[in-house]
Amino acid sequence: MLKEYLKNVRDSHPLIHNITNYVTVNDVANILLACGASPIMADELEEAEEITSICNGLNINIGTLNSRTIPAMLAAGKKAEELGHALLLDPVGAGASRLRTDTALKLMENIQFDVIRGNISEIKTLAKHGGHTKGVDADASDEVREDNLAQAISFIQTFAEETGSIIAVTGAIDIVANKTIAYVIQNGRAEMGRITGTGCQLSGLMTAFLAANRENSLEAAATAVSVMGIAGEIGWNHMKPEDGNSTYRNRIIDAVYHMDGDTLERMAKIKKIENKKN
Repeated sequence: MLKEYLKNVRDSHPLIHNITNYVTVNDVANILLACGASPIMADELEEAEEITSICNGLNINIGTLNSRTIPAMLAAGKKAEELGHALLLDPVGAGASRLRTDTALKLMENIQFDVIRGNISEIKTLAKHGGHTKGVDADASDEVREDNLAQAISFIQTFAEETGSIIAVTGAIDIVANKTIAYVIQNGRAEMGRITGTGCQLSGLMTAFLAANRENSLEAAATAVSVMGIAGEIGWNHMKPEDGNSTYRNRIIDAVYHMDGDTLERMAKIKKIENKKN
């Protein structure tokens, strides 16, 4: 089944509008091209709605916020929602500053996102409508582990029900859930955390999967997480002793480029958990 969602991306070549942070914008563009989608980046208010109108999905990433781009995010988001396009919010660093937290909450209040994707600390900040984190990385005290997995799933599903969005929490153990179903994914490598932007890349990749699989948003989002994690594993297996994190970044993108359905199905470590109470 996973291979079908990948095939749909490659067959439909969705055009994805990214209002994303300038630290990783090139990597986001390349990961989209690698999976078969097409990227476009436009954060000027004067053209944000127009660009969104010609796209299939919108990826909003608040990693390098400024007062000029916030109105563009709101305008593009409202237009994408009006047109029924795939919509994803990546609340990078929510909790690190009041501006980031307030902006993420404002976007959520004004736009109905298909998916909100972040690390567990960012998601907890939004669920509590405030709070503080150490930066853009998840706090170790919030880490999802085997011993607190059930509790984490319950929290994420409650937040999914409150927001009406799919919640994707990524870390050592990834969880993608709506209010009734959770997918637990355990692909990837710890070394992926040494590269700036793997989360940003995943948000772009996930938006493409959402755009190409509108009737199966939850499964598409979970598949995107698996694809990224598997690419991390394959990329690491191709590393040479003299290679470092810059090479690893490129090998991950190459692994997505060469990903096929059979490899995806064979390597995916994904488990479906249903909430019997709903």
